[in-house]
Amino acid sequence: MKNIVVRFCGDSGDGMQLTGNLFSSLSAILGHEISTLPDFPAEIRAPQGTLGGVSGFQVELGSEVYTPGDKADVIVAMNAAALKVCTLGSHFNHPQAHFDDEFALYHRHAIVIVDTDSLNDKDLEKAQYHTENPFTELGIPESVQIVPVALTTLTKEALKDSGLDNKAMLKSRNMFALGLICWLFDEPMDEAIHLLEDKFKKKPALIAPNTKVMVDGYNYGQNLALSVSQIHFDGHPNEAHGTYTSIAGNKATAWGLIAAAEKSGKHLFLGSYPITPATDIMHELAARKDMNVMVVQAEDEIAGVCTAIGAAFAGDLACTSTSGPGLSLKSEAVGLAVMAELPLVVIDVQRGGPSTGLPTKTEQTDLLQALYGRNGECPAVVIAASTSANCFDYAYEACRLALENMTPVILLTDTYLANGTALWRIPQLAELPEIHPQTVPEELKDRYNPALRDERGVRYWAYPGMEGYQHRNIGLERDAERGTISTNPENHEQMVRARQRKIAQVADRLPELKVICANGQNEVLLVGWGSTEGHLHAAANELGCDLVQFNYIHPLPKNTHEVLRQYKRIVVCELNTGQFAAYLRANFPDLPIEQYNEIQGQPFAVERIVNFVKSLVG
Repeated sequence: MKNIVVRFCGDSGDGMQLTGNLFSSLSAILGHEISTLPDFPAEIRAPQGTLGGVSGFQVELGSEVYTPGDKADVIVAMNAAALKVCTLGSHFNHPQAHFDDEFALYHRHAIVIVDTDSLNDKDLEKAQYHTENPFTELGIPESVQIVPVALTTLTKEALKDSGLDNKAMLKSRNMFALGLICWLFDEPMDEAIHLLEDKFKKKPALIAPNTKVMVDGYNYGQNLALSVSQIHFDGHPNEAHGTYTSIAGNKATAWGLIAAAEKSGKHLFLGSYPITPATDIMHELAARKDMNVMVVQAEDEIAGVCTAIGAAFAGDLACTSTSGPGLSLKSEAVGLAVMAELPLVVIDVQRGGPSTGLPTKTEQTDLLQALYGRNGECPAVVIAASTSANCFDYAYEACRLALENMTPVILLTDTYLANGTALWRIPQLAELPEIHPQTVPEELKDRYNPALRDERGVRYWAYPGMEGYQHRNIGLERDAERGTISTNPENHEQMVRARQRKIAQVADRLPELKVICANGQNEVLLVGWGSTEGHLHAAANELGCDLVQFNYIHPLPKNTHEVLRQYKRIVVCELNTGQFAAYLRANFPDLPIEQYNEIQGQPFAVERIVNFVKSLVG
């Protein structure tokens, strides 16, 4: 096989995220491209064995991987509820849901490994089955290879002499399943054991029992010669030279900030407040005191961004991280940074809303808030990452744009990118673009004021401790010449337009918009922004149409209209009700823009995009 999709499902306490991450990391070590989708409920712990408590992890691995996959080739179900959710998703109670419908989340010849110890009458009742045969009830066809494994019994047998109690032994069931999957894919156990040892290095007592269970799971497949054939890849591993790792979007974002601080010669400061799904950025940076990173966990979102603004005034590379509800709270302070013209990076890891909405689900919900969600004429730069790996690149780029243009930059990622992982080539610092902070030139010493600008209209940055550059920065309107407070009407209009021009000129140094999936036709163009790139790329390949994906949103690349006007039909695909489509219509009212939108807390399915476009163009 060239590519394959594996889905792990179980209770929230079954370790499905750990299992999926270890298997994904092992695949990355072997050189395969990966794309992952962790999917878990917002509840800390739903009742065991219930449908609401199922936690899942899906990964596609192989070559030319764009998405975590629409349908699974291999499923590991740790109990009856997991079997129902990972085969039919949220459609398990749909009256017409069966394999032949669009609802099935697996291929006709999929392999389903299920723990038979968790299919007793009580488990079936909790998972809301109505018959004694879950496979027949779910409409699983005979072509699917069901592999019954007594995971619970085999795990307890493997650990009977370990001294662990029954509860502790059951927590290792996922390692037996992981060992079995390693056998199925003929992956080396020594690498898997190394990953396990690294994962539990702070809890060494867990290494030996989990290693034994994982090896026993591998040997179970090897010695009993399961009726399932091992799976081998026809696709070749990634051959591009370099050092690779699998990386999650939040970690990549944090590393991008660190790299930008190193490149710019600035100390990195993060003022933030914990919020799902952005908190991992703060965790990663808090562990990096060795890189001179300063992290303040403030008492709330407003305090977090205000400490960052203070750090920016003091001359640091200042950042704050949040999700949609937090961006709402930070909006007034972001306006202060716009008025004071200070460099500030605001990272918004989007989730379903409004309010607390869907805390663990993905959505491109905050675009209009990032563009316009402040009082007054308040322009800021808005950019978006499009893969878990390039969260690094766009975090770095957000810092560069902020420091060189003295403006807040809002970086949009989302839950899918933040929690998902991808294969990533670690760059050398020398490879990264130069960053030139807009530090005040020495010739302005003793005659500096905060209204002075360069030829681009960008004001100069002076900060405490710089002798001869003393000044006062304010949130009130400033005089365009002296930098002092001004309520003059003409001056206010002049300053509003100056701040707008400063953001508009950023487009002069942005990369041109490129057709990233060019199939040489001008009938249909798929358009996306941010995290939908992989799904749209796969859909464009299948449809034979072209694709452009926007990472720079405000300002837009200068050649945007030139590229888009070449197509007869422009289909903007978003995980919202059409925010970017509305933005494009406002900027280019002559373009033939149509929409495809989903708001279900999940990434796109490639199949649905393809079917929509086919129906659209006949």
